[in-house]
Amino acid sequence: MNAIIEVTAIFLGFVGWIMVFISLQDQYWKESTQDGSVILTSTIYENLWMSCASDSTGVFNCREFPSLFALPGYIQASRALMIAAIVFGTFGLVASLAGVHCSKIGGENYVLKGRIAAIGGVFFLLQGTCTMIAVSWYAANITQQFFDPLFQGIKYEIGEALYIGWVSAILTICGGSCLICSCNAKTPNENINYPYQQSSGGHMRSTVEMPHSVPSNYGKNAYV
Repeated sequence: MNAIIEVTAIFLGFVGWIMVFISLQDQYWKESTQDGSVILTSTIYENLWMSCASDSTGVFNCREFPSLFALPGYIQASRALMIAAIVFGTFGLVASLAGVHCSKIGGENYVLKGRIAAIGGVFFLLQGTCTMIAVSWYAANITQQFFDPLFQGIKYEIGEALYIGWVSAILTICGGSCLICSCNAKTPNENINYPYQQSSGGHMRSTVEMPHSVPSNYGKNAYV
């Protein structure tokens, strides 16, 4: 495995894993729209865990969602997907760090180390996929409510946490793809081509010298 690609892939996966935490803790998954409002007295913003409101003086108040089962289905699914992304990213970091050449795990068995690194790349791909589905699904619901003329509730716009989640998904997918594509399935010794000599008759000539034939004038007793 190319060392530069390997280190770059692990770095991308680690940065994407950290950004999942940042996106999950960010309170601005969606923010009440200012479109059509002349006087703004308060701003409402939500994430997967709580809803907050702030007034023009800067005073804000937050409350957690009272019941899990009372939440819309897309919020519950986004929670599960983001938690799964963190778990997959943790496994991906452990596997990819164990598969690098400088680690002592697996010794000098580069076939095994390459497969471990490839498993780490698969976990990074799963992390990016879960994050991408979670933030895209959440953003799709915001967009659908915003452009629905029959929707009578509060209309929201996409918050900064969703953009962080999209960037995290792209980084981890790129890192996982690099780990999988740059994995070597063979050891260096398996790629060596041994030369051979070909005789004029088209038959392969052995490189091992056979003992000379015994002259016919020696009898069998000469070897006793």
